[in-house]
Amino acid sequence: MATIVRSPQLLGSALRRARRAAGLTQRALGERTGLRQATISALENGEGATLDTVFAVLAALDLDLAVDPRADTVPALDTWF
Repeated sequence: MATIVRSPQLLGSALRRARRAAGLTQRALGERTGLRQATISALENGEGATLDTVFAVLAALDLDLAVDPRADTVPALDTWF
C-alpha cells in the first residue's frame, strides 16, 4: 500500500518503517548505501538530506518514489459559507 508523504518528517517515518520491516538496523542500511549511521538517523528524523541520499536509501530498501497530483481532501473555503 502506498504511503502519502508531505513533509520531511513523514518521509523519515516511512523510511524508518520500511527499514524495520526489512529487518535492518540503521548501521546495516548505512553499510548498504555507503552512508554513515548518523546520516540514516538524521534522514529518519526528517532532518536535512540530499536527494542523492534519499534515492540511495529508497534503492537499498527496494522502494519507488511516485509523484502524483495532490488529492483534494479539504473542501474549498468558499463551500463552507
